[in-house]
Amino acid sequence: WKEEELLKLATMIRRRSKPFIVAANKADVKGSEKNVEKLVQRGYDVVPVSAEAERTLRLAASKGLVKYVPGDNNFEMVDESKLTPQQKKALEYIRENVFERWGGTGVQKLVNMAYLEKLGYIPVYPVENPHTLTDHEGRVLPDVYLMPRNSTPRQLAYKIHTELGEGYLYAVDAKTGLRLADDHLLKPGEVVSIVSTKKRG
Repeated sequence: WKEEELLKLATMIRRRSKPFIVAANKADVKGSEKNVEKLVQRGYDVVPVSAEAERTLRLAASKGLVKYVPGDNNFEMVDESKLTPQQKKALEYIRENVFERWGGTGVQKLVNMAYLEKLGYIPVYPVENPHTLTDHEGRVLPDVYLMPRNSTPRQLAYKIHTELGEGYLYAVDAKTGLRLADDHLLKPGEVVSIVSTKKRG
C-alpha cells in the first residue's frame, strides 16, 4: 500500500467509526461563507452556527421581547417600543447576518443532524392516554424520547422508567389504537402508550 492509500483508508475508517459534524460557529462574521465552502469541498459535514445569536434569542424570548422557538427560520419582535436601541440593533444584526444568510442559528439543525442522522436516533412520543395523547396530568405530548433505531416498545418502557419496563405488558399505537407486537420496531415520530402492571415512580 502507498502512504496516500493508507491515509485515505484510515480517513474512511475514522469517518465511519467516529462520525462527526463541523459546527462552524460565528457564522455571522464576514467571510464565513468562504470558510464553510472550504470545509464542504474537503468532504466534511458542516453546519453554519451562530451560538451567540441562539443564546441572545433564547434570552430575549424568555423575557417576552421576541417570539422564537429554537430551530425556527425566523423570529418576531413582540413590541419594538419596549426594546432599547442596543437590543433592537442586536436583533436586526441577527436577522440580517444570521437568518437572512443561513436561514437560522444552526444550533437546532446541528443537534438534529447529530442525533437523528449521524447517530441514527429516532424521536418517539410516549403518552399515558392514547385517545387524548396526554400524560396523567393532561399535558398533550409532554415528552419525546430519542431512541436508537430498531428499538422496541419494551425498550422504550425501560428508557422511561425501570419499573415501567419491569411491569411491561404491551404497547398501543396511539394513531391506530392497535396493540403493537413485542418485536415491533418503533418508527420516527410514533406516539405510543405503554401498558404496564407498574407505574413509573
